[in-house]
Amino acid sequence: MLYLHDVWVNWFEGEENGYNICHFHEWRKDDGIELLDQVPLLKISPLLFNYIENDLMELPKALLNDVFQKAFARKNHERIQLDYCFIITDGKGILAVDTIGYHIPIRKSRLIPRQEQIVFDMIDNHPDLEYTFEDSVTEREYHILSPDPLFMNGLTRKERQLKQLLFMAMDHLSTEKHTAEMRYWYTEWAPEKYAEIQAMEFDQAWVELYNAIQYGWTDKHLQLCEHLVKGQPFFEKLWELEVGDSPSML
Repeated sequence: MLYLHDVWVNWFEGEENGYNICHFHEWRKDDGIELLDQVPLLKISPLLFNYIENDLMELPKALLNDVFQKAFARKNHERIQLDYCFIITDGKGILAVDTIGYHIPIRKSRLIPRQEQIVFDMIDNHPDLEYTFEDSVTEREYHILSPDPLFMNGLTRKERQLKQLLFMAMDHLSTEKHTAEMRYWYTEWAPEKYAEIQAMEFDQAWVELYNAIQYGWTDKHLQLCEHLVKGQPFFEKLWELEVGDSPSML
């Protein structure tokens, strides 16, 4: 088995979408970076790599058996054995995984560029390890709280976080179903459609606004997000974490 040593990881916990597992250039000073003393490295098929990177499903038993207690973390000069921790690559992507004792990929991390290059060098000319797993026969269904990767393409970490906050605020609107309020927010986004929006029922206005904000990230998205979270403590806290101050435009 191949092993990588002295690996810096930045765990993202409970993430089912690969776009939320940030690459090194998006790591932040206040992220909890950890050091892995030794980690097994597995070259696997692109299909299995995607299954692990973009879901929180049960890992193949044979894979778990292969890596059991073969990884060690380094904390305060102490070497700590980890049950199921490993690095996977399909020859293109690279991902560190720690199940924290479970059988699903709870924590995931990218690697720093220097160690990514080491991985590529190590697996060069190595065949894929074959693992049987139950891949979903149906295509993955995304929803407003787990957005399609297409909606996050090209966005920075901050923009992705704010866009997910905007979607959360939209989801909150959908549960309240206040038609006049919904018309107001859609008019904020598209003032040129004022007369048309005033004739809309709640569902039509919500769907049209949701469809309008799905792609990209602009100042218009930012402004709508700031206005929507105003006065809602939980959302304001999330806004604060990304922007650094409380919503102030209203």
